[in-house]
Amino acid sequence: MKSLPKGWELIKLGELCEIVSGNTPKGLENISNSGELQFYKVSDMNSFGNEVEMCTSNFNLTLEELKTLKIKVYPKGTIIFPKRGGAILTNKKRLLSKDSSFDLNLMGVLPNEKVGSDFLFYWFQKLDLGKICDGSNVPQINNKNIAPLDFPLPPLKTQHQIVAKIEELFCELDKGIEELKKAQAQLKTYRQSVLKWAFEGRLTNENVKDGVLPDGWEMKTIKELALKTDKVKRKEINENEKFIYLDIGGLDNCLNKIENYKIYFWKEAPSRAQQIVKINDVLFSTVRTYMKNIAIVNKEIFNNQIVSSGFTVIRANEKVSCHKYIFYNTISDVFLNPLNELQTGSSYPAVRDSDVFNQKIATPSVVEQHQIVQEIESRLSVADKLEEQIKTSLQQSETLRQSILKKAFCGELV
Repeated sequence: MKSLPKGWELIKLGELCEIVSGNTPKGLENISNSGELQFYKVSDMNSFGNEVEMCTSNFNLTLEELKTLKIKVYPKGTIIFPKRGGAILTNKKRLLSKDSSFDLNLMGVLPNEKVGSDFLFYWFQKLDLGKICDGSNVPQINNKNIAPLDFPLPPLKTQHQIVAKIEELFCELDKGIEELKKAQAQLKTYRQSVLKWAFEGRLTNENVKDGVLPDGWEMKTIKELALKTDKVKRKEINENEKFIYLDIGGLDNCLNKIENYKIYFWKEAPSRAQQIVKINDVLFSTVRTYMKNIAIVNKEIFNNQIVSSGFTVIRANEKVSCHKYIFYNTISDVFLNPLNELQTGSSYPAVRDSDVFNQKIATPSVVEQHQIVQEIESRLSVADKLEEQIKTSLQQSETLRQSILKKAFCGELV
């Protein structure tokens, strides 16, 4: 760290602040959950960013329950963060917006008369918890990891000035990020509009009437457009042979592409390794269809390899259908929304293969299908380039945020 401005002090965090761990007393599972005192768990932090104010907890205690269980209350302004498990790597920190309690999987750092809670919180914003934790299998953070950290401490007046400047700059930055995310949402809408127009025939036909298919088009099921695929015959397989395995986790559901794969010996193969795929097959995840885990098998190394039974494998009959035409249909909301309604099961909501194959799509001749695919891809390629630019800008925004914090705690911001 560069030399600090005059009047600043470099002090160990453990010498400046009280560092505490939460507690989870016996009997907590029996509370009424009807009180006013918030009790935070790691799960209360998972779905949100690093807001200055903590999100509402899902667990609340009455004053009587607080006394009975002997739960300690920590003051408004305490910074809390995960202390064990994978939650550390999410790097979430929160500022308690009122006096509250938290469980033993969270740690807290308390402000005092020497350091303001907002100033302390912003310092924590630039701290990467993943770089200070212990444990190779299960990450952990203890007092020994936090207490020795060097903390730059300016006078309180300067702290207030720095916080005001950070918030001013962050406000402008957040406005830019909001606009970028709005543009992302508009691109998503545009993509779905392109697909809707395509499968109404508007990209290749003039004067299409609402709700009326162009001449020569028919409504056909996926089953009518597809060929039968092969299942694995385990009895005929050499258990010592290797194979490439594709499962749902290997798909990027934003790009709708295969990103990763696994290699197994058959003797170690998962029970779901049941289907043989070929080039140009469409993989459609039947679990949580709204997640759009859909992709085309587009690399030679995947030809005649194995995929999870969690996919419906759609193999286009090229005499009557184009595999890309089917693929673009499957990622359209018009195709997916009815399937989303058919899902059953609470833990793993899913549809059956037959549900997918019975879905009907508007189908022109094979020649026109290829024309439609070209029209779709020419439009979506422009959207993809814009999307990439937006992602780059969002990454640069986060870099700028960290740069602002770095300057703030080196004394270079005010």
